[in-house]
Amino acid sequence: MIPSYNKVHRKFKLEGFHYNFNDLMEVAYSFVKEGYPYQQKLGNFLLDWLDDKDYVIVKTSGSTGRPKKIKIKKQAMVNSAITTGDFFNLTPGKKVLNCLPSNFVAGKMMIVRALVLGLELDMVEPSALPRIDYEKDYDFCAFTPMQLKNFAKYLKSIKTVIVGGGRVSNHIKALIKDKKPQVYETYGMTETVTHIAVKKLNNFKENQTDNYFTTLPNVSISQDKRGCLVIEAPNLSDEKIITNDIVKIHSDNKFEWLGRFDNIINTGGIKVFPEEIEEKLQDSIPEQFFICGVKDDTLGEKVILIIEGQERELNSPVFSTLEKYEVPKEIHFVNTFKETTSGKIHRNKTLKQLKVQN
Repeated sequence: MIPSYNKVHRKFKLEGFHYNFNDLMEVAYSFVKEGYPYQQKLGNFLLDWLDDKDYVIVKTSGSTGRPKKIKIKKQAMVNSAITTGDFFNLTPGKKVLNCLPSNFVAGKMMIVRALVLGLELDMVEPSALPRIDYEKDYDFCAFTPMQLKNFAKYLKSIKTVIVGGGRVSNHIKALIKDKKPQVYETYGMTETVTHIAVKKLNNFKENQTDNYFTTLPNVSISQDKRGCLVIEAPNLSDEKIITNDIVKIHSDNKFEWLGRFDNIINTGGIKVFPEEIEEKLQDSIPEQFFICGVKDDTLGEKVILIIEGQERELNSPVFSTLEKYEVPKEIHFVNTFKETTSGKIHRNKTLKQLKVQN
C-alpha cells in the first residue's frame, strides 16, 4: 500500500527522537517560536505539511526567470520520496543528513523522505561548509556543488551523496573521484518535485565515465521542436512538464544535458551553447564565471565572458580548447555576482551591472 501524506512512519526520528503526527505539530511550533532561523524554516514547513490541505506552496529558485510560487500536491511529494527511497535503498531506520534550506523543494524533500520512509533525520544549518558531527555515520545526504567541494575530504562518513542545484565542475569531480561514498548528480526542478534523473560521478572502473542522466522509474522523456526535454511523470504531475533544457536523448531512459534554450547565443548564424564553453573553460579559470551573448551589429550576437573578481590579464592559452566562434569577443569583471535566493548565479541581474546590451 502506498503511504499517505497524513501519516508519519513509526520509525521516523528527528534529531534522535521519535515523533508521531501530533507530537510533530508541537515540535514544529516550538521551532517557529524559539528555534534558530534554519529551524524556523523547518518548523514552518512541518506546519504546512501537517495541515489539512493536500498541497504545499513551494518557491522556485529564480535562476532562469523571476521566482514564483507553485502548488505541489503532497501525495506527489510522497511518491517522489518513495521512488528515491527505492532507487537508493533508503529503508526504515537508515540515517540521513539534511544541510539544505527547508524553504526550497530540495530541502523539503529531505524531510519528506524521512517522514514517509521512516528514516532517522539530522538537521544542520545550511552553509557552504556544513558543521556536522564527523564521528557520526550517515546513509544519505544531499549537497549543493559548493557544499560538496568544501566537504569532499569528510565524505567517508556518508554512504551515498546526491548533488544538485548547479554545475558540478571537473575540479569537484576530481576531488571525489576515489572517495568512499557513491556520488550522483541529479537532474530536476521544483515542478518535478526534485530529481527525476541521476548521473553517477565517481568510483568508475579505469577509463570509464558516465555522461548521461538515467531517469528514475515511471518517468518518460521526449523532446519538443526546440530540442528541449519534455517530461511525463504521472506520479509527480498531472501534466507534461516542458522544460527549457536542450538535451540529446540516447535511449528511452538516458539523456545528455546540453544547455538552456534561454541562453543560446546565435553568433553569425552559428548556435552556441554557453554551458558547453563553460565546461571547456572551467579548468583554466579559477574564479566564478559565465558565458553569455550580447547584441552585436555584425554578428547579431557576440560571445562575452563575465568573471567574478578583480580585473586581470587572461593569457591566450586559456581559450585554446575553444572553437573560433566560441572565443569570447569581450571579457568583463564584476566584483560580486548577483545570486538567486537559493545561491545560484543570476546571469541577467549580474549582466545588468555592466554597461552592455543583452
